[in-house]
Amino acid sequence: MARYTGPVCRLCRTEQKKLFLKGERCNSDKCPINKKRGAPGKDPKARVGKKSEYGLQLREKQKIKRMYGMLEKQFHLTFEHAQRMGGVTGENLIKLLESRLDNVVYRMHFASTRSQARQLVSHRHILVNGKSVNIPSYAVKPGDVIEVKEGSKKMTSILDSLGEVSKSGAMPWISIDVDAQKGTFSAYPRREEVLDLADIKEQLVVELYSK
Repeated sequence: MARYTGPVCRLCRTEQKKLFLKGERCNSDKCPINKKRGAPGKDPKARVGKKSEYGLQLREKQKIKRMYGMLEKQFHLTFEHAQRMGGVTGENLIKLLESRLDNVVYRMHFASTRSQARQLVSHRHILVNGKSVNIPSYAVKPGDVIEVKEGSKKMTSILDSLGEVSKSGAMPWISIDVDAQKGTFSAYPRREEVLDLADIKEQLVVELYSK
């Protein structure tokens, strides 16, 4: 499957926002956003013009898409699913993105980034309700139990990532048993609970795709 293989910090610089694509590095002094580096390919002294309405909508879509590590076709299909659900399309979109298996594995601190979580799922290190699932986009439902496979519980990357639970805690819609390397997706998150998307305006994505 096609995927982005370039430097991920460049994506954060393009959006001028932390997309949390490199784990601990994003919270360190090495993060280019903390260093206030400009967008790639731009003269730092160049005058920045005012973005058009379309430009603002496009950039918001790109931020969300890149945070969750998705390509355009898959993201658009997820949006269309959100439209069919009824209710507020933007909030539905966030719920669908947050219930992807690779994202849930990341939220449970089994991986330090979503790309690392996607790799764990693809390589069959993760069980859902006791069964192996290797589809990163698998839709997790409330009550589903996600755990690390017994033979994978000593992986250094997983143990290191689980150390973050004591620092940052678990999301309100997820419960984690660190010792058992197991967690439960208790409910779909409410929009206001997804704090790292607090400054994201998903309504702009709805407007973009509704044209």
